[in-house]
Amino acid sequence: MKAIKSNIGYGFLSWFVPFFISIFFFSKDGGLQIDLFLFKTIMIVVGSLSGCFLLYRYFLLVDSKFLKEGFVIGISWLSLNWLLDILVLIPMSKMPMDVYFIQIGFRYLSLLFFAIAMGAILERKVK
Repeated sequence: MKAIKSNIGYGFLSWFVPFFISIFFFSKDGGLQIDLFLFKTIMIVVGSLSGCFLLYRYFLLVDSKFLKEGFVIGISWLSLNWLLDILVLIPMSKMPMDVYFIQIGFRYLSLLFFAIAMGAILERKVK
């Protein structure tokens, strides 16, 4: 049960941290206050940094089967981020689903890749 709570909690934070940071780049009327490409770059950096840190913290709780855990965490965090965006971000932005995946959604695949890579490294180091 603790593993499930950690998975969901850290997964939620992997979505919330970049979402929270992004708020500071928009005006009260919803307009972006900086260059679009700079904003997207900042969000990729913030998402990658926070995702890697959260994966590091999560893997401190894992004792074995690191590669398997990397797949499980990667898939669950990817799914959770997509779900939260569908529930929160897409209605706020009124972005069509196909545009969302092209501009934002597919970028969450990096979480999956980071998780698998960390799991693979730990698996190899433990042997």
